Amino acid sequence: MPTGPGKEKKLIIVSAPSGAGKTTIVRHLLSCNLGLAFSVSATTRAIRPGEVDGKDYFFISEEGFKSRIKKGDLLEWEEVYKGTFYGTLRSEVERNMKKGFHVIFDVDVVGGINIKNAFGERAFSVFVSPPSVSDLEIRLNKRHTDSEETIRKRMEKAKWEMEFADKFDFILVNDDLEKAKAEVLAKVKEFLKN
Repeated sequence: MPTGPGKEKKLIIVSAPSGAGKTTIVRHLLSCNLGLAFSVSATTRAIRPGEVDGKDYFFISEEGFKSRIKKGDLLEWEEVYKGTFYGTLRSEVERNMKKGFHVIFDVDVVGGINIKNAFGERAFSVFVSPPSVSDLEIRLNKRHTDSEETIRKRMEKAKWEMEFADKFDFILVNDDLEKAKAEVLAKVKEFLKN
């Protein structure tokens, strides 16, 4: 439910290496009646089975994505893997704020840093960290959604992304999911009430 007019809307950024649990954390926060709306990201990657355009992502062609970059339609964007772009549409953030919601993001690490830099104190950034890099690899293998080559690339990227954890307002170590959920909820509630 919206938080109502008057107060300036805030942003909650949740970033992590792939497989660390950021989507689970975001879903938890969305279920806690905090007046949050999810910012659906745009991507050029292929839609996966069960995903819905406009709900999971806005699936855009590479040509269409590059056109939006040129027009300044993206708050942030990155070519995460060669030919695969992800980004945040300005219109999606503005739409949610106009409806009276604070906006929550499930974005990659560089995207999270860019949004935090753009909004400063209006944004609270959370880095979800796996207990270890080897634990992350086990999680990615258990998903059964990616090839060995894709997992190898994700692991290389994850090791690099872990180096940026200290650029976030809060590092959430996700070694016990229920504990992590409670911890992040307390931090986000505190941020939103100030």
